[in-house]
Amino acid sequence: MIVYPIRHGSYPELSSFQTAVLSDFLSSAFRKALPLRLQEIYNRRSETRSLFVSVKNQSTENVVKSKASTKKQPRLEEDSSTVTYLINSCGLSPESAILASQKVQFQNLVKPESVLALLSDFGFSKTQISSIVRKRPLLLLADPVNTLLPKLEFLRSIGISKSDLARTLSADATLLTRSLENQIIPSYNFLKSVLLTDERIVSSMKRTTWIFLEDPSKNLVPNITRLSELGVPQSCIILLLTHFPEAVMQKHEQFSKIVDEVKEMGFDVKKTTFVLAVHALSGKGNKSTWERCYEVYKRWGWSHDMILEAFRKHPHCMMLSEGKIMKGMDFLVNKMGYPSQVIAQFPMGLFFSLERRIIPRCRVIQVLSSKRLIKDGLSLASFLVPVEKCFLERFVNKYYAEIPQLLSVYEGKLNPEDV
Repeated sequence: MIVYPIRHGSYPELSSFQTAVLSDFLSSAFRKALPLRLQEIYNRRSETRSLFVSVKNQSTENVVKSKASTKKQPRLEEDSSTVTYLINSCGLSPESAILASQKVQFQNLVKPESVLALLSDFGFSKTQISSIVRKRPLLLLADPVNTLLPKLEFLRSIGISKSDLARTLSADATLLTRSLENQIIPSYNFLKSVLLTDERIVSSMKRTTWIFLEDPSKNLVPNITRLSELGVPQSCIILLLTHFPEAVMQKHEQFSKIVDEVKEMGFDVKKTTFVLAVHALSGKGNKSTWERCYEVYKRWGWSHDMILEAFRKHPHCMMLSEGKIMKGMDFLVNKMGYPSQVIAQFPMGLFFSLERRIIPRCRVIQVLSSKRLIKDGLSLASFLVPVEKCFLERFVNKYYAEIPQLLSVYEGKLNPEDV
């Protein structure tokens, strides 16, 4: 149990969590002995939070009763105060509150208030707290000091920011229901042995908290071993587990099939493109996207071999949306006149923003070509890949004397035809 020392003299404002914890272990007699300042803080919180009182917002009570009347709620009368609390204090909708009340009942406010205060002190917003309570209402009955606080402090200790912690756990709070000693810490130790740094572990966790929840020996260890036996470098394995942990967590049999398929496509196991291809083919969603991209590229005249070559160069070109592919190809092929096959040799070009990068730079190239200041057939990579500073120096500032309006063309203030 955490005891916050009381110092003589001035008494600073206690945090909401500290006040809630105090209510858990201070007896009535001891509260009377508290200095006036602490009594005021405790009493103010007690007055504003009471579970078994009449509903302040009568319209809310009517809504709850109205929603409940359409469903089978045999315990509604005895649960009505719980429902009201879940709505007023946790931000749940009447429907969600009724469902949650079937799983959780309060004898008093000590634990739920302490849990809400703890989450708030760790930077969780009201919306995020509401999401957690809706998905995991039993967390309101967890011991905030001995169960929840150590887990939150451990996760913060490995480097995850408060904002990322709140965002990650509000999306899936299952991690807070698992044992710190028996599940979370052993999973962390395994991940540390593979990823080597806490920063990478945090990145993996932000992708999916299930990296901490599954037994590593079930799929992670066999899948990592499979990659190692093929000769995949540790750096590539780290890349895959850090940024795409779902791919390494899939069932070993399915993972092995995908690895074999990627190998048969001609990927070099020593390169990062090998593990990126494994990711691109992992899971039903990714596989479906891959097949959809395949059909879109075929519509632009790419052969099977051209598509596989593009996939080998940039595996994630098979994970783009149909809309992004179509818009990029339409502009580069139909408006700029590049052969479709040229894009297949440089699939990375489709990843750039059409509005912010491709169009502005192509406008500049159009002007320079029309003035014969650059050679025809300039590769897409030569002007799409450089960072903006390099592009401006190489293709705008360099020709300022000949075409002072070039910057205006780049910024979209002037049409290339008007230069």
